[in-house]
Amino acid sequence: MKRIMVGLLTGLLLAPAVLSGCGSQAQETNSGGVTKDDPNVKVLNVMAFTDEVPGMIAKYVEAHPDFPYEIKTTIIATTDGAYQPALDQALAGGGADAPDIYAAEAAFILKYTQGDASRYAAAYQDLGMDVDGLLESSEIAQYTVDIGTNPAGDLVALGYQATGGAFIYRRSIARDVWGTDDPATIKDKIGPGWDRFFAAAEELKEKGYGIVSGDGDIWHAVENSSAQGWVVDGKLNIPAEREGFLDLSKQLKDNDYHNDTQDWTDAWYADMKDAGTKKIFGYFGPAWLINYVMAGNSGGEKPGEGTYGDWAVCEPPIGFFWGGTWVLGNKDTKIPGAVGDIIEWITLDASEDGLQYKWANGTLNGEGGTKDTVASGAVMKKSDGVLDFLGGQNMFDVFVPAGEFANGKNLTQYDETINNYWRGQVREYTAGNKSRDQAIADFKSEVADNLDIIVE
Repeated sequence: MKRIMVGLLTGLLLAPAVLSGCGSQAQETNSGGVTKDDPNVKVLNVMAFTDEVPGMIAKYVEAHPDFPYEIKTTIIATTDGAYQPALDQALAGGGADAPDIYAAEAAFILKYTQGDASRYAAAYQDLGMDVDGLLESSEIAQYTVDIGTNPAGDLVALGYQATGGAFIYRRSIARDVWGTDDPATIKDKIGPGWDRFFAAAEELKEKGYGIVSGDGDIWHAVENSSAQGWVVDGKLNIPAEREGFLDLSKQLKDNDYHNDTQDWTDAWYADMKDAGTKKIFGYFGPAWLINYVMAGNSGGEKPGEGTYGDWAVCEPPIGFFWGGTWVLGNKDTKIPGAVGDIIEWITLDASEDGLQYKWANGTLNGEGGTKDTVASGAVMKKSDGVLDFLGGQNMFDVFVPAGEFANGKNLTQYDETINNYWRGQVREYTAGNKSRDQAIADFKSEVADNLDIIVE
């Protein structure tokens, strides 16, 4: 599975900022009465797997000229599983080089909020934040709160993006098949539920179109809408919804409803600009898929070029989320006030001066930047989400409720690995190389052989 570099902020400043200032600005501005920052500490350490969070912190420093710390950044990509071991070692080692702020993505966030490494994460309230008040005023989607809450009930991490999913579809194809591209109509054509989705797939097929590019396009909707996760009470669990992916994937392939691509491959990208075997109607995904994947692979940069501008979003057949990055503070940081101020500005500040508002409206790097869905529903409700790529549609009208329907209680710290095993076996089954029972048995064997999970 590709490690998703969600929401790259073009042009962010990455160089460490060494700024002079007087006193402890963080203590004075933080709302929670946190213990004073150690005046002997001059460096704030940040550890992340892309330049995104460091870039945001650079913007915070730029907006707060009295901020008195040097920002020291360590970026280690998730490629080949390199990031987590390095982060674990840095957290366990402690001392002056330990990260004060660190990031974790959806594929492994549970390890750092509820799993093996959760002991390192500071409760947001201990960093000086008025957690309950800010969550309410910012209208943060519940799924991201659930994911960021530790077993003791303390919030220790939040995302800055909204990654609730929608169905992203071609307007011209919708008009050809159903005579309209209105999102209110199309959502009722493709859902709710998979039965309606496959009925729509048949209608699209009659006109020569595929409903999705490959089975990966429905996987994230299946995975993240399941009632349970892969592990329950230390034992491997195959939720009914995820087992059902075997049948949904086979139905797509046997009926020629897609181009049988794999996500994050050239063939998958090609379908975004009509360069595949047959034209594809849609993709499942959050706003980051539109902004940072589809737009750049649409064959154009403005309406009328390639497929750019010929897209719209509507409610998907089933609510889900996909991806996201959560921001955590180290419980042993010597500068909790500064750490809390930065994290609050990134994740919970719903004012027009916070990251959320600037990012939602495309003004973080000046006018004309990329607009994105953000964690704060309150911010999106007062922001302009109109995109040329979507034919002038306000994407917030769809993505705000999308976050409310997403479920964050089905993740485990093993998801990235187990998902890879499962999807590989599903493809073996749909290709006719294995029976359904054999694919499930081989999946269980992979988990038993490689992970510390009981398999029955």
